[in-house]
Amino acid sequence: MIQFSNVSKRFRRNQVLKGINLAITRGQRVALVGSNGAGKTTLIRCLLGEYNCSGLVTVDELNPREFRQQVLAKVGFVPQLPPPLRMPVGQLIHFAASLCGAEAERMQHVAGLLGFDAVQYRHQPFVKLSGGQKQKLLIAIALGRDSELLVMDEPAANLDPEARHTLFKLLAEKQQSSAMLISSHRLDEVASLVNRVVEMDQGEIVLDDVVADLVDMSSQLACQISMVQFEPAFAKALGEWGFSSSSVNTIWTGIIAGPDRLRFLGMLSRYAALLSGIAMDEVVQSRKEHVA
Repeated sequence: MIQFSNVSKRFRRNQVLKGINLAITRGQRVALVGSNGAGKTTLIRCLLGEYNCSGLVTVDELNPREFRQQVLAKVGFVPQLPPPLRMPVGQLIHFAASLCGAEAERMQHVAGLLGFDAVQYRHQPFVKLSGGQKQKLLIAIALGRDSELLVMDEPAANLDPEARHTLFKLLAEKQQSSAMLISSHRLDEVASLVNRVVEMDQGEIVLDDVVADLVDMSSQLACQISMVQFEPAFAKALGEWGFSSSSVNTIWTGIIAGPDRLRFLGMLSRYAALLSGIAMDEVVQSRKEHVA
């Protein structure tokens, strides 16, 4: 599907990529991790044909610089930074759909699942949307079409927990038919979404490893958190995850997406001294709900 062969990229005196060799096949969900400046975004831009580079990059044996239209027709892309587009939401959706032969209504539907009413905001310029609204719309455009390759740069960065769970379910529907390249500077953000981890540092691949693929991306966990005593900062953090409290304000319950468990536990670790108990049980969905 994707092949990087001895790919290097230099910006003046700065060598950003140094002889990258990497192959990704369909069905692989690859976490591309590394600190800021490691070369992740530059590698993605070479893959999308935005940059000239030395070496060879191919998608289904097509060079993305020479056959950009054919390559991009295969790709659903979610950038890290939303572009400063002044185009109204409705016009943007129809324009994006026309470029890839998709249905604008399908993109609107996916946006609705993520919690963004694209019809209501159809006259609103994209640049005027909030960060979360922009992210939901860009994800809807990428996932509301048939694509063989999903390239996502920090895709869940501005999403609320409910929208994150919807994103994970949408990705689960595509995990067998598509290759996925998910970039993040934090492994805990994407660890449960992937079956392979590629780490970059200073323009080189320093780790390429297959990981256990045990988490159902569409799963949910029912959680109960018990506090030793009420703490406003901890309560606020749990509230941001959609948790609610008992009358005594020391027992909090809520639902988190299965792939978010590591991220959630990381948040809890900051308040370890206040914890008296944690219970997490997988929510059993009916067959009808699972298929839907």
